[in-house]
Amino acid sequence: MASFLQRILQVLTPPPHINSPEYDGLEFKRGIFVFRPALFQLELYLLSALAVYLAFTYLGIYRNKSKATRWFNASLPLLEKQFSKPLGKDRLTKDGNSDFYTFSTGRRNVASLHTVYTLKPRHDLFQYLYHFARTLIDLHYRPKDDITLDFKLAPGALPHDFVWAVVAKDELLSIKQDRWDLTFTKTSENSLLPPSLSVMSEFADVTDTLLKPALIAALKNPNLLPYFRSLSVTDQPRQRPQGPLPLNKRQKHVVLSLTLPDHVEVASGLLAEIFSFIDSLNAINLRPETKTKLKKVRDELDKSLKADAEREKKEEEQQAADDRKAAKRRLEQDKIAKLPAAEQQKKLEKERKRMLRKSQGKVVRK
Repeated sequence: MASFLQRILQVLTPPPHINSPEYDGLEFKRGIFVFRPALFQLELYLLSALAVYLAFTYLGIYRNKSKATRWFNASLPLLEKQFSKPLGKDRLTKDGNSDFYTFSTGRRNVASLHTVYTLKPRHDLFQYLYHFARTLIDLHYRPKDDITLDFKLAPGALPHDFVWAVVAKDELLSIKQDRWDLTFTKTSENSLLPPSLSVMSEFADVTDTLLKPALIAALKNPNLLPYFRSLSVTDQPRQRPQGPLPLNKRQKHVVLSLTLPDHVEVASGLLAEIFSFIDSLNAINLRPETKTKLKKVRDELDKSLKADAEREKKEEEQQAADDRKAAKRRLEQDKIAKLPAAEQQKKLEKERKRMLRKSQGKVVRK
């Protein structure tokens, strides 16, 4: 045993370093210690790579925080004007190094405003390189700094149930994959909007009612268009629910999504108009036939969601029953395996006859 441990230690112990007398490079001596930098080239490269990585991480964290803080400080006067409680306890809350958010409440027609900053992972070198490589492969993939203003409407702020949106055309390829609620809509052009924008609406009557001159003017701002992604009004969740939502859990939202501009002044016109737009929602009036169609769509949706939920529940119950049967069968097999050979043969023969009678009974019933 001792010799075995000695062999292991010999394998693990590195060989002694031998200083070559022919070394003629830079050398530092102090007492019995000698340092020759030329012998540590690999370590120097590793330390340099670590320093670059740490510098990249620090600069990425600093830049992301600066971008979020700059927008936050510039938009704070508007929030303070519109809300009695414009900020939560932590003001600008940090969730990781690329996600920030604020929470505002205390306004007529708005239950709450959740502002979410989703920035590029500038602090993570490997993730940043992954996103860069993906842009070379997928021509439609363009990582951006995003800001989303999610207005949860107060009860009664929107008397009708519908889904409607104005969307930048370069977002059309991906937005229905990310937003289940927008799958209810049909995409169309609108002559009142810039050519780079499209309308997604369930029915034309909804578009005619919502597109007012003030909103159109804000959307036509040429300085805003490069940053505009979407503006939506929805009574449906953004992800497909597991079943019909109870009435007390159904929410209506106005959601504004932008690529984060360097200067909030670019979007100041739309941000100011969005509050007037929300206040006008409780006064809109749709045609009776449009209301009937919207109600029919939601009734059919509830039936479909209920049927899917029941089918999934039955599948889970069937799977649970199959698992219980399989566990019982394994237990019986373990018991039989512990019996003497003669007893095992009797049990197996009895089980064979039982299965034969069961199969014959099925044939007779057919």
